[in-house]
Amino acid sequence: MEHTSLVADHGPHVAHRTSQIAGRGEGGRSLGDNEVVSENPATIDTVLDLLREGAQHEAHLEQLAQRAHQLPTSELVYLVETRPTTEAAILFRVLGKDAALQVFEALPSQHQAELISGLRTPQVAELIGDLDPDDRASLFDELPASVAERLMLGLDADERAMTTTVLGYSRTSIGRYMSPEVLTLRPEHTVAAALAHVRAHAHSSETIYLLPVVDSTRVLIGVVGLRRLLVAEETARVGDLAHEAVHARATDGREDTARRFIDAKLVAMPIVDREDRLVGILTFDDAVDILEQETTEDAARTGGSEPLPRAYLSSPILRIVRSRIVWLVVLAVSAILTVQVLEIFEDRLEQVVILALFIPLLTGTGGNTGNQAATTVTRALAVGEVRVRDLPRVIWRELRVGATLGMVLGSLGLLISGLVYGWQIGIVMGTTLLAICTMAAVVGGLMPLVAKKIGADPAVFSNPFISTFCDATGLIIYFTIATVVLGL
Repeated sequence: MEHTSLVADHGPHVAHRTSQIAGRGEGGRSLGDNEVVSENPATIDTVLDLLREGAQHEAHLEQLAQRAHQLPTSELVYLVETRPTTEAAILFRVLGKDAALQVFEALPSQHQAELISGLRTPQVAELIGDLDPDDRASLFDELPASVAERLMLGLDADERAMTTTVLGYSRTSIGRYMSPEVLTLRPEHTVAAALAHVRAHAHSSETIYLLPVVDSTRVLIGVVGLRRLLVAEETARVGDLAHEAVHARATDGREDTARRFIDAKLVAMPIVDREDRLVGILTFDDAVDILEQETTEDAARTGGSEPLPRAYLSSPILRIVRSRIVWLVVLAVSAILTVQVLEIFEDRLEQVVILALFIPLLTGTGGNTGNQAATTVTRALAVGEVRVRDLPRVIWRELRVGATLGMVLGSLGLLISGLVYGWQIGIVMGTTLLAICTMAAVVGGLMPLVAKKIGADPAVFSNPFISTFCDATGLIIYFTIATVVLGL
């Protein structure tokens, strides 16, 4: 058996069971004279047991197919995402066209590429042909050029043209995520004619709930909702019902456009070219997918790693190591700055050894304060609450926040360390905490805006580098204050 085949023809019995997952089959049926399929729902554990045993024979495939087709699509996606490649391919192989397409569309494009790379079967070409053009373009980005070219040639002329249109835009633009399969209306249409047009072409359109209205050259005039068409008089003109459209240009950034989409609570958004000609439409699920990708990426980089291209449980160990090692090396090298600061003030430490006890407390407090500010401002940037031009206001706000936090923590530090180690040490601790919190909050709020200004990812400039910077700067502040107060 070839494990790399995704969709194999195992006969009408498998096709019948495929219909069950789509809600068209019975609860159970006879597989032979003595074998009857139980009507009890399959569980993930039963499917996992079959996969671990190895589906090396037709009989095993029969049983695995029967169990798998009783699982909901969400469970099948989980299994395909989290099992090793060989097991995932075996499981995917026993699914019929409908179930396979549902599972395949739910997978990340990188995972899709792993499943189909090197495949030659006609079923794979059919699977690719059933994808939406934007999903197909994302998949082709992850495939070797030769494989993508071969799959592209297998598409019909219309699908190939739409896919080529999407691939013509950069990966960071919203044009890469729009669907060219958009149903349009003309302003001179009557409501009756428009509804007839919608019924005739609804199956081939990405959405019918929001319908762009265009002129003879496809210039966007406005949009009209399906609800409005249904309640309007049949003799009314579409142009009179249409209203101004919230739209975006295909070259606009994907994240900003997706956030604008969500903020406006849209069902769909027309996408136009530079001449305002309609080229596609962005739907709610595509906007959510974009924001999910951006959130995952920011969360990973904020924590000092790179996002994994596929599910954690199915990612190779070396791939996880690669996602973390670069950041660890960078942070380790940058931490040398902290070591050099300690070396500079080594003589002070020798004179007052007690100062060394508070170093972890001070560096930790500074890093945490900076990270809190950076996380808050990064989120505000992402959702449009803050812009680069608001830099002075952000600095002034974080200065006050940091000073307030510093006064609270500094007062506690002064009281506790003063009672235990003497009031001179207490003054050093209280003053240092005030200064460090103020400095760290300002730096934490500043760095994401600087990153945005120079076109970098604010998450990259957030927690990892801010922690290192605040550690080194905090130690300089600490030993400077100690030198003055203690007369070292």
